[in-house]
Amino acid sequence: MNFPLFIAKRIYGSTDNRRKVSKPAITIATIGVAIGLAVMIVSVSVVLGFKHSIRDKVVGFGGNITVANFLTLQTNDQYSIQMDDSMMNVLSKLQGVRHVSRYAMKQGILKTDNDFLGVMLKGVGPEYDESFLQQNMVEGKLPKFSDSKSQNLIVISRQMADKLKVKAGDRIFAYFINGQGVRTRRFTISGIYETNLQRFDETMCFTDLHTCVKLNGWQDGLATGAELEVNDFGQLNQVEATVESRVNRTTDKYGNTYSSMTVQDMNPQIFSWLDLMDLNVWIILGLMVAVAAVTMISGLLIIILERTQMIGVLKALGARNKTIRHLFLWFATFIIGRGLIIGNLIGLGIIALQRYTGLVKLDPQTYYVSTVPVEVNWPIVVALNVATLLICVAVLIIPSYLISHIHPAKSMHYE
Repeated sequence: MNFPLFIAKRIYGSTDNRRKVSKPAITIATIGVAIGLAVMIVSVSVVLGFKHSIRDKVVGFGGNITVANFLTLQTNDQYSIQMDDSMMNVLSKLQGVRHVSRYAMKQGILKTDNDFLGVMLKGVGPEYDESFLQQNMVEGKLPKFSDSKSQNLIVISRQMADKLKVKAGDRIFAYFINGQGVRTRRFTISGIYETNLQRFDETMCFTDLHTCVKLNGWQDGLATGAELEVNDFGQLNQVEATVESRVNRTTDKYGNTYSSMTVQDMNPQIFSWLDLMDLNVWIILGLMVAVAAVTMISGLLIIILERTQMIGVLKALGARNKTIRHLFLWFATFIIGRGLIIGNLIGLGIIALQRYTGLVKLDPQTYYVSTVPVEVNWPIVVALNVATLLICVAVLIIPSYLISHIHPAKSMHYE
């Protein structure tokens, strides 16, 4: 039998109402652990949800890795590169690549009778993954993107629609300038999307790949580039290294040089901002663990002082200081465990409430999302529980040495 564990269970399960000091201390310690863990779980879930929501939106506009003409990636101009079936096959077979789609870009102007707006027209082919745009559609529908014919259908953002005062189904003129002069197209607005990423919403609209290729005056098989989606975003740099070794610095039959760039390199400000959130999380975790540890230390000291007579009796019966210390550490573990259970219920309950109701709103113009996003990562939740338990127990070891200073004879008369 584990004697310290047995006595700790008896003390913890005791209903002795005479302990007027220790019971409030135990309650406060339990609440401290519960609140600390709940705040940590909610903080981590919100930051993960926020980071992944913004990251997925940025990736949705440009893929994880972009392969294009070297000049395109180094300047703001659009240069063609060969993206025929042969190159697409090479890219799709690279280790870690899940999906590849071609794209072509063309700057232009959308014009109505009363207003006009400069935009970047992005043409995509039939292999384009429509899930991102589909999730963010607010009006109309997506067209069937083609690489062989022009449908004269366009998808614009809610921000563009509001500025130009148009809606899905309306027809709109678009003007494009190239070496041959000004070219005019009349598009029908097939759908309207909204991501709240102002940098993209105010300029990016979508049409089929064939339209953009012809507007640029390029031959079939040419495009601005290809967008690669990886299986695991955590392996992005490894996949990029593979692309660099297999594709970069090679040339097409026109003498154009292939190059690549990750979404992080193309949007450094956004990803640097998201990385700063990790620092905030570590600060919150440190503060909450400190709060839980301090309340547990205070509670343990109060319990030891109130149980002074019991400690003296145990010492008089031959119990060693080490045994009694283990007894109180077990007792503290029960308190921490109860606090962890309550903290999990509170934290996960708040997350579930936010996920299914969107109770807490945000200004999308500032935070890029309309509600606070949450994401539960179960390995992290388990790690927070284990770390909180271990740290709180560890910081109680030194205060438990107070027991060694309690003299059996004197403790008998302690009130």
